[in-house]
Amino acid sequence: MDHHAVHEVEGVDPHLAISRSDATGDIGLRPILLLHGFGSSSSRNWVDSGWVRFLNDAGRSVIMVDLPAHGDSAAPADAGAYAPSRMRADILQALFDERVLPITEGRPDSGVDVIGYSLGARLAWEFGATQPELVRRMVLGGPGTADPLAGFDLEGAERFLAGGPAPEDPTTADLLRMAEALPGNDLPSLLAMVSAVKTEPFDPAGAVPKMPLLLVAGDQDEYAAGIQDLRNLAPRAEIAVLPGRNHTNAVTSRAFKDAALAFLA
Repeated sequence: MDHHAVHEVEGVDPHLAISRSDATGDIGLRPILLLHGFGSSSSRNWVDSGWVRFLNDAGRSVIMVDLPAHGDSAAPADAGAYAPSRMRADILQALFDERVLPITEGRPDSGVDVIGYSLGARLAWEFGATQPELVRRMVLGGPGTADPLAGFDLEGAERFLAGGPAPEDPTTADLLRMAEALPGNDLPSLLAMVSAVKTEPFDPAGAVPKMPLLLVAGDQDEYAAGIQDLRNLAPRAEIAVLPGRNHTNAVTSRAFKDAALAFLA
């Protein structure tokens, strides 16, 4: 697997870690961009869960981006680096660095397909809406109309990290638990990301992707509330439900992998 850093965007180096894993057999198809969730990483979300091996064995190369303060990426001091619009700009630069070409008729290797999970699904929704010339199809895991980071109790989380009680808000407590589950996570920097996301709350109706979408969620995933509303917004979207899965374990589902691969074929 090839690891490297993305180039500068607007004169500021985001120090993002970019990984590429090429297909077992090159059959000339466009790569798949993989975007992980909050508090996770490319390695945890996509490598450890078997996605990269599964996609490579099916002939698909993948490009993975560790979001700021996640995985092998740096934790910038500049709060603006964590804003969704800035992260999307950095992802766009990463694709340019990987020499991804705009979608061209007769060129099955042009453009990208995208698989995003949780926060990665939110970024993918907006990225697909603003970069239709690059994105052919997308699979969004654990998506919903709500923005759990926008409603995050920052003060309660900061008190907890300082030795105080757990936040009373259940969503905040759950997100903190997920962030703490990955050793090495820089929790203060993750809270800086939450603060930046609050300045740009998710507005799915504000920019709607027009390419084919597969919206995937476990039937026990409370974060996917509003998935039917997303289906109604997007003109070419469909839904796949994973029985017995929640927001934490849906990403490991073989049914999820099979559905994504078939949809992106």
